[in-house]
Amino acid sequence: MAVPSDDWNPGAYGRFRGLRLRPALDLLAQVGDLPPGPVVDLGCGTGAAGPALAARFAGRTVLGLDASPAMLAEAGATGAYVRLVEADIADWRPQDPPALIFSNAALHWLGDHDRLMPRLAGALAPGGVLAVQMPGQGDAPSHRLAREVAARLWGAAPAAVRVEDPAWYARRLAPLGAVEAWETTYLQPLSPAAEGHPVRLFTQSTLLRPILAERDAAETAAFLRAYDAALADAYPPEPDGPVLFPFRRVFFTLRRA
Repeated sequence: MAVPSDDWNPGAYGRFRGLRLRPALDLLAQVGDLPPGPVVDLGCGTGAAGPALAARFAGRTVLGLDASPAMLAEAGATGAYVRLVEADIADWRPQDPPALIFSNAALHWLGDHDRLMPRLAGALAPGGVLAVQMPGQGDAPSHRLAREVAARLWGAAPAAVRVEDPAWYARRLAPLGAVEAWETTYLQPLSPAAEGHPVRLFTQSTLLRPILAERDAAETAAFLRAYDAALADAYPPEPDGPVLFPFRRVFFTLRRA
């Protein structure tokens, strides 16, 4: 399927499907019993977590929501969802109170977490669960170097949405119910690639999208050369070839009172 230039690229994103799925499964393992109601995969992407959600909550309505038509097409092919909804999370309001709002690696794209997270929690059915995982890589070399290279080449880089520490989410959401919050750093081995640093290939379909969105082919090539060179110093290969790429992720679950 042809993907519009401003849409996500499911093929590039899915290249590291296993590494991206593991945090979703770790989050799902912390979701307990639910009250009656639908399950919403918020920012479902290609539907990687859909089969696990459908299996865990068999008999429930599982909905997938995403703003990307290309990603929703991939999610539909999983057969995990009763319904798919193309919508912006910032504007979304559920028709029926969900028993579970499950969001894996999506809400870090949205700002104003001080308002966003309580709004999502308030949409739940009583006793329902909000389960969230977000990359917490903003200060890591992979992300910092991308901003620095863009600023050096073009004078500016898109501002990153700040993902707070787990304690911030626990304190902010505690008045709304029972909260558990934690973080995990996954040490991801990335195999050598024929072209480009392995970490760049991991970030190109996500982190680099807004940075390169308005750039032409020559500008993009110049950025990738400079970014690859910076990554080579920050993430050198191991003696047997792979690059070890630490990736921090922030998690929380809230059970609405």
